[in-house]
Amino acid sequence: QVQLVESGGGLVQPGGSLRLSCAASGFSFSTSTLRWYRQAPGKERELVASSSHFGAVTNYADSVKGRFTISRDNAKNTLWLQMNSLKPEDTAVYYCSVRVLSIDYWGQGTQVTVSS
Repeated sequence: QVQLVESGGGLVQPGGSLRLSCAASGFSFSTSTLRWYRQAPGKERELVASSSHFGAVTNYADSVKGRFTISRDNAKNTLWLQMNSLKPEDTAVYYCSVRVLSIDYWGQGTQVTVSS
């Protein structure tokens, strides 16, 4: 079955960096579009970044452009989100997601807290 497991979250000071990982299994990783979402307390889930099949095309939310980078290793079935110049408003639970046969799958999420 499809499994997505995020890791790498934590507490970081404003201006700091974190690298999130998502280990995937149970589907064709290299041919799938993969996405990072985040959800802050009291807010709706927000699409942060996406990587098309084989990583050919990447897209970012305006709020993270120039600061976050999505990347993938198709040989290792792993997706990353490098987050630099973090701001308090980046505080949220971050999820990786994939759509397989019209069903959206999510990991359990990893908490990112940006605070001094």
